[in-house]
Amino acid sequence: MVEKASSRYISIVQTIIEKIATTQIEAIERAAEICSDTIVKDGLVFCWGGGHSRMSVEEMFPRIGSFPGFYPMVELALTFYTNVVGNDGLEQSFFIERAEGYADSILRSYEFGPHDSMICFSSTGINGVVIDMALSAKERGMPVIAVTSVEHADATSSRHRSGKKLKEIADVVIDNCTPPGDAVVDIPGLKYKVSPTSTVGAATVVNALKARTAELMMAKGVEPVVLTSPHFIEQQAEAQAQLQRVYKETKRRKRMIYGRD
Repeated sequence: MVEKASSRYISIVQTIIEKIATTQIEAIERAAEICSDTIVKDGLVFCWGGGHSRMSVEEMFPRIGSFPGFYPMVELALTFYTNVVGNDGLEQSFFIERAEGYADSILRSYEFGPHDSMICFSSTGINGVVIDMALSAKERGMPVIAVTSVEHADATSSRHRSGKKLKEIADVVIDNCTPPGDAVVDIPGLKYKVSPTSTVGAATVVNALKARTAELMMAKGVEPVVLTSPHFIEQQAEAQAQLQRVYKETKRRKRMIYGRD
């Protein structure tokens, strides 16, 4: 009996997660040391992702089980393209994500401190904006963590004038362990593969990194202010109180990006 496409996809995803578990723990540990040091020292871990990598940013914060200190950077021009055609379409988004100079315009809207760091999410790691983002972050003195597909980067050329890829710029590279092209399931008679894997791979990395960062923060004597679930009726009072603590801590840290004097 031929295995159904749904089962084949799940099997491939399980293999990817297992590969992350067996090959990326050291890189995740190094990244968690950077992130925990940043947050403990009252810095911000800026998280950048364009296109579908925006989902990785949102998975880091704000998400149930996450905490302030990770700061999401997203741009609607690069992530709001569900119309596909017409206003805010995919073609415009593809054009902008390759545009060099755009990242520096974004970064000029922020103030950065001596303990800040940057995570760049990009499965391909070859486009102008994400490479500029990493280069500009390093110019500002921030350590850069990349979450990317090493295999995809090795299979294609950079679109950046420098010829560099994200994995060649970052101080720490975490491989999401997904294949070139992202989609993995062959359907008989269908020319192109379906069902991408980079979202699952990146989300696995994000939550492993988040968990280890929280663990290291506790070891360093600083308790993360965790965004807990408000969806248990019996625990509404505590959930609401914790939400207010998260809002307060987020406001406190957000003030830093507009001036730290």
